[in-house]
Amino acid sequence: MSNSIEIPFSTTLLVRDTCLCLHVQRAARALARLFDDALRPAGLTNGQFSLMMSLNRPEPPPMGPVAALLAMDQTTLTAALKPLQRKGWVMVMENPRDRRGRLLSLTAEGKAVLARALPIWIETHAALDDGLPDGGAARLRQDLQVLSGSETPKSAGTSSRPRQSARAMGE
Repeated sequence: MSNSIEIPFSTTLLVRDTCLCLHVQRAARALARLFDDALRPAGLTNGQFSLMMSLNRPEPPPMGPVAALLAMDQTTLTAALKPLQRKGWVMVMENPRDRRGRLLSLTAEGKAVLARALPIWIETHAALDDGLPDGGAARLRQDLQVLSGSETPKSAGTSSRPRQSARAMGE
Protein backbone atom coordinates (compact mmCIF):
# COMPACT_ATOMS: atom_id res chain seq x y z
CA MET A 1 0.00 0.00 0.00
CA SER A 2 1.36 3.38 -1.03
CA ASN A 3 1.48 6.33 1.34
CA SER A 4 1.42 8.88 -1.46
CA ILE A 5 -1.54 11.18 -1.68
CA GLU A 6 -3.11 11.61 -5.06
CA ILE A 7 -4.24 15.09 -5.97
CA PRO A 8 -7.04 14.94 -8.53
CA PHE A 9 -6.27 16.38 -11.95
CA SER A 10 -9.34 18.59 -11.57
CA THR A 11 -7.49 20.33 -8.71
CA THR A 12 -4.52 20.92 -11.00
CA LEU A 13 -6.86 22.52 -13.53
CA LEU A 14 -8.48 24.63 -10.81
CA VAL A 15 -5.10 25.96 -9.69
CA ARG A 16 -4.05 26.56 -13.30
CA ASP A 17 -7.20 28.55 -14.00
CA THR A 18 -7.50 30.52 -10.74
CA CYS A 19 -4.01 31.04 -9.27
CA LEU A 20 -3.30 34.77 -9.27
CA CYS A 21 0.39 34.17 -8.61
CA LEU A 22 0.71 31.94 -11.69
CA HIS A 23 -1.12 34.40 -13.92
CA VAL A 24 0.85 37.41 -12.65
CA GLN A 25 4.12 35.49 -13.19
CA ARG A 26 3.13 34.53 -16.73
CA ALA A 27 2.04 38.08 -17.51
CA ALA A 28 5.25 39.49 -16.02
CA ARG A 29 7.37 37.19 -18.19
CA ALA A 30 5.40 38.08 -21.32
CA LEU A 31 5.65 41.81 -20.58
CA ALA A 32 9.36 41.52 -19.80
CA ARG A 33 9.96 39.83 -23.18
CA LEU A 34 7.85 42.46 -24.96
CA PHE A 35 9.70 45.40 -23.40
CA ASP A 36 13.12 43.71 -23.65
CA ASP A 37 12.58 43.27 -27.39
CA ALA A 38 11.30 46.83 -27.80
CA LEU A 39 14.11 48.44 -25.78
CA ARG A 40 16.92 46.37 -27.30
CA PRO A 41 17.72 49.03 -29.97
CA ALA A 42 18.33 51.52 -27.13
CA GLY A 43 20.73 49.04 -25.51
CA LEU A 44 18.53 48.45 -22.47
CA THR A 45 16.50 45.69 -20.91
CA ASN A 46 13.15 46.46 -19.32
CA GLY A 47 14.73 46.07 -15.88
CA GLN A 48 17.52 48.51 -16.71
CA PHE A 49 14.99 51.00 -18.09
CA SER A 50 12.93 50.80 -14.88
CA LEU A 51 16.02 51.14 -12.71
CA MET A 52 17.36 54.11 -14.66
CA MET A 53 13.93 55.77 -14.70
CA SER A 54 13.78 55.39 -10.91
CA LEU A 55 17.03 57.37 -10.71
CA ASN A 56 15.70 60.20 -12.88
CA ARG A 57 15.05 62.59 -9.98
CA PRO A 58 16.05 66.14 -9.07
CA GLU A 59 18.37 64.82 -6.32
CA PRO A 60 20.30 61.53 -6.22
CA PRO A 61 18.28 59.04 -4.17
CA PRO A 62 19.75 56.68 -1.56
CA MET A 63 19.84 52.99 -2.43
CA GLY A 64 17.17 51.99 0.12
CA PRO A 65 14.22 53.86 -1.41
CA VAL A 66 15.24 52.80 -4.93
CA ALA A 67 15.41 49.15 -3.86
CA ALA A 68 12.01 49.49 -2.18
CA LEU A 69 10.45 51.10 -5.26
CA LEU A 70 11.75 48.27 -7.45
CA ALA A 71 10.77 45.61 -4.86
CA MET A 72 14.30 44.23 -4.60
CA ASP A 73 16.83 43.92 -1.82
CA GLN A 74 19.94 46.11 -1.82
CA THR A 75 22.22 43.22 -2.82
CA THR A 76 20.13 42.61 -5.94
CA LEU A 77 20.06 46.35 -6.67
CA THR A 78 23.86 46.51 -6.34
CA ALA A 79 24.19 43.67 -8.86
CA ALA A 80 21.74 45.37 -11.25
CA LEU A 81 23.71 48.62 -11.03
CA LYS A 82 27.08 47.05 -11.97
CA PRO A 83 26.55 46.79 -15.76
CA LEU A 84 25.07 50.31 -15.83
CA GLN A 85 28.11 51.62 -13.97
CA ARG A 86 30.48 49.82 -16.36
CA LYS A 87 28.72 51.46 -19.31
CA GLY A 88 29.08 54.85 -17.62
CA TRP A 89 25.32 55.40 -17.35
CA VAL A 90 24.98 55.37 -13.55
CA MET A 91 27.12 56.74 -10.74
CA VAL A 92 27.18 55.37 -7.20
CA MET A 93 28.61 57.82 -4.69
CA GLU A 94 29.03 58.13 -0.95
CA ASN A 95 26.17 59.82 0.85
CA PRO A 96 27.67 62.94 2.51
CA ARG A 97 25.02 62.76 5.28
CA ASP A 98 25.66 59.07 6.01
CA ARG A 99 29.05 57.78 4.91
CA ARG A 100 27.81 54.19 5.14
CA GLY A 101 25.07 54.89 2.60
CA ARG A 102 25.27 55.37 -1.15
CA LEU A 103 23.49 57.78 -3.47
CA LEU A 104 22.62 56.88 -7.06
CA SER A 105 22.49 59.15 -10.07
CA LEU A 106 22.34 59.02 -13.83
CA THR A 107 25.33 60.35 -15.72
CA ALA A 108 24.86 62.66 -18.71
CA GLU A 109 25.33 59.63 -20.97
CA GLY A 110 22.81 57.66 -18.90
CA LYS A 111 20.27 60.47 -19.26
CA ALA A 112 20.85 60.45 -23.03
CA VAL A 113 20.28 56.68 -23.21
CA LEU A 114 17.12 57.04 -21.14
CA ALA A 115 15.91 59.88 -23.37
CA ARG A 116 16.40 57.67 -26.47
CA ALA A 117 14.58 54.77 -24.80
CA LEU A 118 11.62 56.77 -23.51
CA PRO A 119 9.79 57.20 -26.86
CA ILE A 120 10.16 53.44 -27.44
CA TRP A 121 8.68 52.74 -24.01
CA ILE A 122 5.82 55.20 -24.61
CA GLU A 123 4.95 53.64 -27.97
CA THR A 124 5.15 50.08 -26.64
CA HIS A 125 3.13 50.97 -23.56
CA ALA A 126 0.45 52.76 -25.60
CA ALA A 127 0.06 49.71 -27.87
CA LEU A 128 -0.24 47.49 -24.81
CA ASP A 129 -2.84 49.78 -23.22
CA ASP A 130 -4.78 49.92 -26.49
CA GLY A 131 -4.93 46.12 -26.55
CA LEU A 132 -6.84 46.02 -23.28
CA PRO A 133 -10.56 46.76 -22.90
CA ASP A 134 -11.59 50.35 -22.13
CA GLY A 135 -10.46 51.20 -18.64
CA GLY A 136 -8.71 47.85 -18.35
CA ALA A 137 -5.17 49.20 -18.24
CA ALA A 138 -5.90 51.72 -15.49
CA ARG A 139 -7.78 49.11 -13.48
CA LEU A 140 -5.01 46.55 -13.96
CA ARG A 141 -2.37 49.05 -12.81
CA GLN A 142 -4.48 49.90 -9.77
CA ASP A 143 -5.01 46.23 -8.87
CA LEU A 144 -1.31 45.40 -9.31
CA GLN A 145 -0.33 48.34 -7.10
CA VAL A 146 -2.64 47.02 -4.39
CA LEU A 147 -1.22 43.49 -4.74
CA SER A 148 2.37 44.74 -4.61
CA GLY A 149 1.68 47.03 -1.66
CA SER A 150 2.89 50.02 -3.67
CA GLU A 151 -0.36 51.92 -3.98
CA THR A 152 0.57 55.60 -3.93
CA PRO A 153 -1.52 58.70 -4.50
CA LYS A 154 -1.30 60.09 -8.01
CA SER A 155 0.78 63.22 -8.42
CA ALA A 156 -1.15 66.28 -9.48
CA GLY A 157 -1.40 66.36 -13.24
CA THR A 158 -0.15 62.81 -13.68
CA SER A 159 -2.24 60.63 -15.94
CA SER A 160 -2.55 56.94 -15.21
CA ARG A 161 -1.96 56.37 -18.92
CA PRO A 162 1.42 57.19 -20.49
CA ARG A 163 0.31 58.67 -23.82
CA GLN A 164 2.91 61.33 -24.54
CA SER A 165 4.13 61.23 -28.10
CA ALA A 166 7.79 61.14 -29.03
CA ARG A 167 7.34 64.61 -30.55
CA ALA A 168 6.06 65.96 -27.23
CA MET A 169 9.14 64.46 -25.56
CA GLY A 170 11.36 66.81 -27.57
CA GLU A 171 12.45 64.39 -30.23
